[in-house]
Amino acid sequence: MAVRDLRRHLILLPLLAVASCAESESSDALPRVEVPGDGSHAALVEFFLEWREFERPSFEGEVPDYSAAAMAEQAAALPQWMARLAAFEIEDWAVTQQIDWHIVRAEMNGLSFDHAVRKPWARDPAFYVTVYAAQSDVPAHEGSEHHGSLDLWNFERPFSDSDRIFITDRIAAIPTLLDQARGNLADSNARDLWMAGLRSFRGQSADLRAFAEEIEGQDGALEEVIAAAVTASDAFHDWLEVEAEAKTGASGVGKDNYTWYMRNVHLVPFSWEEQVTMMRRELARSHSSLRLEEHRNRGLPELERIQTPAEFDRRLNAEVDEYLRFLEEEEIHSVFDWMDPALRAVNGQFTPAAPGEIRNFFNEVNYRDPLVMRTHMHHWIELARPPAASASPLRVTPLLYNIWDARSEGLATGVEEMMMHAGLFDGRPRSRELVWIMLAQRAARALSGLYLHGNEFEMEAAVEHSMKWTPRGWLPDGSLVRGEQHLYLRQPGYGTSYLSGKIQIEELLAERALQLGDDFTLLDFFDDFFASGIIPTVLVRWEMTGERDPILDGPLGYR
Repeated sequence: MAVRDLRRHLILLPLLAVASCAESESSDALPRVEVPGDGSHAALVEFFLEWREFERPSFEGEVPDYSAAAMAEQAAALPQWMARLAAFEIEDWAVTQQIDWHIVRAEMNGLSFDHAVRKPWARDPAFYVTVYAAQSDVPAHEGSEHHGSLDLWNFERPFSDSDRIFITDRIAAIPTLLDQARGNLADSNARDLWMAGLRSFRGQSADLRAFAEEIEGQDGALEEVIAAAVTASDAFHDWLEVEAEAKTGASGVGKDNYTWYMRNVHLVPFSWEEQVTMMRRELARSHSSLRLEEHRNRGLPELERIQTPAEFDRRLNAEVDEYLRFLEEEEIHSVFDWMDPALRAVNGQFTPAAPGEIRNFFNEVNYRDPLVMRTHMHHWIELARPPAASASPLRVTPLLYNIWDARSEGLATGVEEMMMHAGLFDGRPRSRELVWIMLAQRAARALSGLYLHGNEFEMEAAVEHSMKWTPRGWLPDGSLVRGEQHLYLRQPGYGTSYLSGKIQIEELLAERALQLGDDFTLLDFFDDFFASGIIPTVLVRWEMTGERDPILDGPLGYR
């Protein structure tokens, strides 16, 4: 359906199906709307800023309102916002401007889907976590979050007076928010989400206690509200634990809903069934490639793990140098001075382990060859990249609902194998094995996440599957993957994004090379790719090649 037909269809419709989520459903047709502003791209930018304000719930102090009445009111108003978006005449706009319109459409579809299907405020206890102690390596928090969250990592120490007041008020709101959450979650029967929520609130209590230790003796008022928030978080955890015993329902969104969400929110052009096939292929390919590498390397010594803090610091810093040197000398993409500190800042610190003890999966890779993990740390290059002076707010503002996941995670995962093929590990044959091991682990956990959303697995079956198919027993107790599967269950599409995103980038690289012929270079490809921003690869492809994907003709609003 073309945009013009979509507009006509939308304006003549009764209230979209999302409005049926409201407690009192209107049967009236959508009111006639006029195009916002003068209908220009500049007006779309202003409309986007207004849309983001609408998407936020109302607040009482620092407490957002996710009550049934408040969410019903938002759901009932959403079709009018969709009608206003549809009123834009974009057919004659430049492709870059049309892409911005589709970004807003994807976000509106995300809220529409949330009201109709996902309902994180009413199904997912972890939605009510407030405190985030560490920065993520992607544009925004992974998974759903409430609008009153607090990123402790984002404040400079010592705190300014205004920051201290803000932090105090946000933490002081936690007990009231969790009281509200008990009522909002009353009808939820999503067992796996409830059980996994226990871990989330144990984590919040631990983060609050660590923060209390950090500021001990500095601010009595802040210490007091932290203590109250710890008590409230512990009590909420205990309430979840008791209530979880009676929960028996599935937590996945179902296969058809998963497909709709991928195509119309995340703009990933693959169905649930197609992604199962793709992940099974990647799992088999990674395992078979690993065995071939191991056979070729059978006469070589195994990689030894880093043993001391001094060796760790030396190796990590050396591999930052090596990775940036490779990118520049091999003309993979442009290298700038700000990339070095961005990578070096996330080197981390040495953590001891007893002989034979398995660390976190990715540390088992990192402690054998840090260069392998420097490729995935490309995330931090992306986050540090200054936006172009001409970039619209829609390209530099992190997209809602993790719509960026396949683009962001797909790149960081994709460059692991791409750089291997480009020669980064020439002379390090055993390190090539690590690339295949990481691919296998991601394919295994992606399949587990798909089966969770398809309601073919429950959580522990998903964890067991991921552990079984991860090479070398590097997921021995399921602790890491249990947290990962919780994220994937909370955010449809995230579990497959590492590989579905990688595959889309590989397809775009192949298409662009065929399109340009002898004029194609990796340097131009990646520089152009980065210039589009962290938006779905379907949109990047349209901007780079002029090819518009048919999924962009999808609906506006879940139905």
